[in-house]
Amino acid sequence: MFTVYILASGPYGTLYCGHTDDLSRRTWEHKEKVRKGFTAKYGVDRLVWYELCETREGVLIRERQIKKWNRAWKIELIEALNPGWVDLYETLNC
Repeated sequence: MFTVYILASGPYGTLYCGHTDDLSRRTWEHKEKVRKGFTAKYGVDRLVWYELCETREGVLIRERQIKKWNRAWKIELIEALNPGWVDLYETLNC
């Protein structure tokens, strides 16, 4: 199973969209700033939205689609699932 996800620096903060085949591990990497880059630089480590996809091709298509969206659409997507912008990492079965 593959996952497309959105991280935020906080409510209505900086957003990052990515994909992975291990959401728990990848979110932990963002939180621990294991990889240098955008999320480490801007403190983007709160998992606020995710969606499962059955195939690698499907997750790549969905990620590209979301990355093209404007910020308001991404916020609507997040708030439909997570209106409080709660860090969903704690709800994952790590």
